[in-house]
Amino acid sequence: MAINNPYQTYQQNSVTTASPQELTLMLYNGCLKFIKLAKRAMDKGKFEDKNTNLIKAQAIIQEFIITLDQDIEISENLAQLYEYIHFQLREANMKNDLAILEEVEGQVKELRDIWKEAMALVKGK
Repeated sequence: MAINNPYQTYQQNSVTTASPQELTLMLYNGCLKFIKLAKRAMDKGKFEDKNTNLIKAQAIIQEFIITLDQDIEISENLAQLYEYIHFQLREANMKNDLAILEEVEGQVKELRDIWKEAMALVKGK
């Protein structure tokens, strides 16, 4: 008999009950988490862990690209930004370049913060 981990149950419930806006915020936060873990692994010379975490961050950015609504005017600009971030994540992974990761981390933080602000504005209405 398996014992349920309460934290895993909480996480699963929070994902399955989240709105699309909250899921987007979770993805931004997840991407930032994986970038931070990759930076830490890079500092410690744990290249397999760095690679694993950067692949996860790339997958999140790829999901953002795939799910953009092309009927919305800003989508083309967002697609270009996401493509750039995705490219930079690959470059940082191949070159073990911490500076690139820090740049990308700043861009993802900015996107996340803008998203949070937009969510707050919508809730306030």
